[in-house]
Parts: sequence; structure tokens; C-alpha cells
Amino acid sequence: MTPTSVQRLAAERWFLDRGLPAVLRPGVLVQRVWTRSAPALAALAVAMAFSILVVGVTGKHTIDIDGTPTRTEWFVLGVVVVVLPTAAFVGWLVSRSDDVRLRAVVSTASVGVGILGALYGGPSPRVWADLVAEAVIVALILLGTASGGGAILGWAVRMMLGNLASVGNLLLRALPVMLLTVLVFFNGPVWTMAATVHRPRLWFALVFLMTIAVSFLLSTMMAGVRPILLPDAKAEQDAAALRGTPFETMPDRPRRVDLSRSERLNVGFVLALSQIVQVLTVSIVTGLLFFAFGLILISPELLAALTANGSPDGRFLGMTLPVPDALIQVSMFLTALTFMYLAARAVADKEYRTQFLDPLIEDLRVTLVARDRYRTVTADPPPGNTPS
Repeated sequence: MTPTSVQRLAAERWFLDRGLPAVLRPGVLVQRVWTRSAPALAALAVAMAFSILVVGVTGKHTIDIDGTPTRTEWFVLGVVVVVLPTAAFVGWLVSRSDDVRLRAVVSTASVGVGILGALYGGPSPRVWADLVAEAVIVALILLGTASGGGAILGWAVRMMLGNLASVGNLLLRALPVMLLTVLVFFNGPVWTMAATVHRPRLWFALVFLMTIAVSFLLSTMMAGVRPILLPDAKAEQDAAALRGTPFETMPDRPRRVDLSRSERLNVGFVLALSQIVQVLTVSIVTGLLFFAFGLILISPELLAALTANGSPDGRFLGMTLPVPDALIQVSMFLTALTFMYLAARAVADKEYRTQFLDPLIEDLRVTLVARDRYRTVTADPPPGNTPS
């Protein structure tokens, strides 16, 4: 029995939507790269359109706002705030479309907008440098789509957006550390450190802290995942969960064929990333809350007292903004602390595991059954046999 082309395409997209490109048969990922890249290209087009808008309004290719912003500079700050959410939303809308022609038009139009952005709104006045940078980004998007990395990244973005719906519940779990970090927020030595440490050194420290936290998550998660990867780990109720999916009518096999090295890496990475994205979403929201709190509370006099006359302006992603650099760095530090706390909580809290980790493992069980059925119907027939 062989699946129809429509059924097979639906099955392959089912795996891509779950961030599991390694499950697909060889050669599948390089097919329809142009149309499958439409969401990422559309997001890039939105970013370039905003860049054209900023250059058109300010006449400058860089964002450099210090002191008291003018009305135009306030508009630019508003653009900076909404550009990433808007790009993510547009990419999500495009990803929901199954129309191949529409996706092809979106990809082509997005590249056109990107070229216009390089000509009129690039990060530098040098047009050729901006065109080369634009070409490199488009090539990386196509390469990421063809290698499966784009599917994993798209899945991570969708998961982060989905986690926003449960962020309130997770914030309640983070409330103890938020109350504790209020003391850190008003700690003079912390502000002195934030005002004097260089940004690369701070990034290195944050990566160090978050790496420790990620190791907590991985050690616990993989211990729960290994048993369901075994050949005899199938359960009768797993098949019922595939009703309404492209795999419902596909034949199954009694024992699971061992996962390849790439499949194991893909499964482990996706599971780890699902937990990291969930914890990171809450940590970022917590950091933004403290950032907003600082914008409300920190006056020039208080900033001078906390940082020994530190600069009232800061830099972030190459932009100069009328926000104290110390406030930016304290917020980043508190984000890392929250991430560490929630990672440790995820390892030790049984209620958290029941609510968030166990459903992920159960979903993986179903996904592996779907993988077995997909591999069964797409397997190469034995020599001399003709598939029916």
C-alpha cells in the first residue's frame, strides 16, 4: 500500500510543523524550498519595510537617540518596539496557508521588498554592501529551509507564541523569585556592576548561568524520554491519538525500528528546546516587567546615586536609545536569574512536570507511532517486488 501524494505531503508537513525534519525520507527537505521559505521571507520583508520607514522619516541609516527624544524619535522608538512582533505575526499568518501559488507569490514579493529595503533603507549608506547582506540573509533562509533548521526554528517561534497563553500560570510559579529579585533590583553594587561591566562580558556571564540551567533540564528530560525510544515501547492506545491525522489509515508495524542518529538528535533537541523556550518566555516577560518598572521608577537623580553618575543613554543591538544602559543590563541579569530558578523548579516540581513535561513526552509517543507508519509506507520495496 502506498500513500497518495496529497496524503504524503500532509504527513511530511505534519512532521515539519512539529520540528522533526530528520524523520522525513532523504530528498524531501530540498523539495519546494522556495514556497516553504515563504514565512521566513515574509518576516524579513516586514523588517525591511520598517527599515525603509525609519530611513524615510529620519534620513539616517542608524538609530541614534540620546537625551530627550523628539516627536519623530518617539515614533522611531515605537517602530522598534513593534517590528519584531509584527514580523513574527506576518510569518505565522503565511505559515498557516497551504496554497502553494500564494506562498510562491509571497516569497517573490518578499524578496522584492528586501531588495527595496537594501536600496533605500539598509543599515548603512553603502548600497552594494546592503545588497550583499540581503542576498546572504535570503541564502541562509533557503539553506535553513533545505536543511530542516527552518522547520525547527518556525516550530520554536510558534511554541513561544503559544506559551504566551500560559505565561500567567508560569509567572505565578516565578513569583517567589520575582519577590527576591526586587531586592537585587534595588541593590547598589548590582547597579554599579551593571554600569561598569562591558556588554560582551555580561553576555558571557549570562550564557554561563543559562548553560548550567539548561543542563538541569536536559538531565531530567532525557531520563524520561529514553524508555519510549525502545523498540518495544509501543502501546495500543497510541494509535487512537492519530485519528484525524494523515497517518490514520497508514499501516503500522509491531516493533519500532531504531531511530537513526539524526532522528535521536532531532527528537532530543526539540524536546529540550520546548522546555527551554517555555522557561525562556516567562523569563523574558519577567525581565521586561522589571525593565518597565525601572523606566517608571528610575529618575536621573536615583540613577546617578545607584551608578555613580552612569550614562542615561544605552545601546542595544547597535542602537543608541534614551534608556540607561545600567537598566538594560540589570534587566538582562534578572532575566537570567529567573531562567535559572524556573529551570531548577521544572526539575524538582512534580506539579510542573505533570502539567508541562508529561504532555510533551506523551506527544512524543504519538509522534513516534506516526514516524513508524510514515517509514512503513515510504520504505523502498524489496528487489523484484512492486508496491501496491
